[in-house]
Amino acid sequence: MIRYSTLDVATDGHVAIVTMNRPAARNAADAVMHRELADIWQDLAADRTVRAVVLTGAGRAFSAGGDLPRMIETQRDPDVQDEVFDEARRIVRGMTALPQPIVAAVNGPAVGLGASLIALSDLAVAAENAFLADPHLGVGLVPADGTALTWPLMSGLLRAKEFILLGERIPAAKALECGLVNRVVPADEVLPTALELAHRLAQIPQRALEDTKRILNSAVSRTVGSVLEQALAAERQSVTSPEHVAYVEKMVAASPK
Repeated sequence: MIRYSTLDVATDGHVAIVTMNRPAARNAADAVMHRELADIWQDLAADRTVRAVVLTGAGRAFSAGGDLPRMIETQRDPDVQDEVFDEARRIVRGMTALPQPIVAAVNGPAVGLGASLIALSDLAVAAENAFLADPHLGVGLVPADGTALTWPLMSGLLRAKEFILLGERIPAAKALECGLVNRVVPADEVLPTALELAHRLAQIPQRALEDTKRILNSAVSRTVGSVLEQALAAERQSVTSPEHVAYVEKMVAASPK
């Protein structure tokens, strides 16, 4: 199977299990993980033995979002900005266009990029103690690559505005109520439940499943096609905003020396 540095990729029959594997950092995406999250969908799309995908995190978090060193590099280096926003583009387009359905196994907190990865999946199973949050605005950033694109379609515009503009935590039970996840189960049942759903999907005739996913994703695809580039440009501008610069400086000052 495909080999990556920060993603553990395994197979269970016709199901690929992709595990973000930086548990000590709560699966925050450093430069390598962000690049690999952009690369993997093309690789999975090309593997016709894979009929469904489970995406999860190692340890107690699904993903804490961005990695501070990468934030600093992105702020200071236009070439790094080129890389980061090209990768963001490929994550969004890769997940929404992936022929196989993606089941997110949300084993713990999903913040920023973590919430976006769930929003770009096709089904989501969350642990009872998990929560979703998109705090981009609170740190001076525009949320371009996931929640702002899909949450309005999933939960309704007013609810999505509340979640994104205020950036508050959304407990798993509330996420279920609002249509942001499909099921909430005890923590030790998250991966087994996600795998059970993925295997059920994998048993459906492949062409019919893939064509139906494409039809169901048509509204998302239209949104991505019409809004993504504008959103990424806005987020790129916000990377060097005074508010985000101040946030990063505060985080650097508070980090262990």
